[in-house]
Amino acid sequence: MDKHLLPFEKITRKILIKKEAETDEKLGCKPENRATEEIIHYGIVNINKPQGPTSHQVSDYVQKILNIKKSGHSGTLDPNVHGVLPIALDKATRIVQALLTSGKEYVGIMHLHKDVDETKINETIKKYFLGKIKQIPPLKSAVKRQERTRDIYYFEILEKDGQDVLFLVGCQAGTYIRKLIHDLGQKLTTGAHMLELRRTKAGPFDENTLFTLQDLTDAHYFYKNESNDKFLRKIIQPVENAVAHLPKIWVFDTTVDSLCHGAALNVPGISKLNDAIEVNDVVAIMTLKEELIALGIAKLSSEEIIRLERGFAAKTESVFMQRGLYKPKIPPQNGGNFVVQRLPT
Repeated sequence: MDKHLLPFEKITRKILIKKEAETDEKLGCKPENRATEEIIHYGIVNINKPQGPTSHQVSDYVQKILNIKKSGHSGTLDPNVHGVLPIALDKATRIVQALLTSGKEYVGIMHLHKDVDETKINETIKKYFLGKIKQIPPLKSAVKRQERTRDIYYFEILEKDGQDVLFLVGCQAGTYIRKLIHDLGQKLTTGAHMLELRRTKAGPFDENTLFTLQDLTDAHYFYKNESNDKFLRKIIQPVENAVAHLPKIWVFDTTVDSLCHGAALNVPGISKLNDAIEVNDVVAIMTLKEELIALGIAKLSSEEIIRLERGFAAKTESVFMQRGLYKPKIPPQNGGNFVVQRLPT
């Protein structure tokens, strides 16, 4: 088993069936079948952020390339840091909140101020920089400088060339890698600083689905000028991919529209769910066509949902699905003819 896995990547989620159900193909739409214009306004792109611009500037570039009203990125990278930067598009921008707490992975180069044996570096990492660590944000940070606890899932030396060291680290969101390297240098008594850093994972997004701003520009050109959407559809992912790391609850077609209006999810509306959901877990509430309806907070565990006939299963926090997509179409009465009644005079 690969030891370089973020916590959610180690979980194998089983699906528990509460009540078998089918979905009406006339309602909603499978994510992969959405029209191209719809995915432009309701999708997510995994951009290979270059060194130089800020994360906000890269997000703005995406917005201008696609000619959309808004965009939002997940997990700010410093201007000189490059790599994985998921950017949500237009109506999907709020999905970045689902990624903000997900784990991150980085590969980088640190420079030791004095040479030290690789064995000593590994021993120091194992003793002080794995599991829960304490960090004080650097002076140039956007948050209050107070001590905070962060989880380091893995921290490995990949290669050493004199005083330059190539490393890989998987960590909780909000970990300052530059500070991590500085603190390691302090523990080694040699001093150290970071030369280069690249993000290789942000939650479910990694380098396998990475595209450059130029790739996006070219794909959009082909779509607009040559009516070829093949490349654009390869780059823009369904918004549902941003919740791949979350436990899920699938609901009946008849439950969907009330959730779109912000109603809470009750047990009778549930068809199936992932196991191991605990109270207060963030869950993705899905249709039977795998469309994201909303993010919610679990108020019952998986075990309780399966066992109970009634109850408050989850509180809806952020609704993404448009209202009315699962509202049953009511056929017109009298063959569609209006009946005109004269009012008494």
